[in-house]
Amino acid sequence: MQALVTAIAAHDEQALADLYETTLNRVYGVALRITRNAQAAEEVSEDVYWQVWREAPRFDAQRGNVTAWLLTIARSRALDYLRKADDAELCEEPEALLLDEPSHEGDPQDLLAATQNNAKLNQALQQLEPVQRQLVAMAFFRGLTHEEIAAFSNMALGTVKSHIRRALKQLHDVLEDDLLKGFER
Repeated sequence: MQALVTAIAAHDEQALADLYETTLNRVYGVALRITRNAQAAEEVSEDVYWQVWREAPRFDAQRGNVTAWLLTIARSRALDYLRKADDAELCEEPEALLLDEPSHEGDPQDLLAATQNNAKLNQALQQLEPVQRQLVAMAFFRGLTHEEIAAFSNMALGTVKSHIRRALKQLHDVLEDDLLKGFER
């Protein structure tokens, strides 16, 4: 495979095609394991071979073999893809996203009520288990369905539904009706 990279460095398109055919399954597999999304894995794989085309002259066989180089690029591109994803999807503490509330103009009482409601919601979210917080964030901030959350999180659909149902019940119990009425405005 090192000969293919050398040929790619000399802008041999057939060498790139041969390398692609030989290694695509492994590159795609790494991308899919990290992104957990087939379309994303395809995009990542395309980026990998584009980077190989551009950086083949810089490949150093003394630092590792071609396969390791490709898989390192695939891992890096897949992680970059995830970093570009929606903040709500990846946020370790989803309630932190609630801090960026729009400004409330007008009645100071409305601002005070919104601030108090936000504080209560943050406290309630803090009481959830981390998994529940993450699933609630994916459902409400990202707008994912239960099926999409199950696929993304690699959890069973029933488990996702149970976690979200328990989280919502716990939030309801903690927040009580007065906060929920405040959100109905």
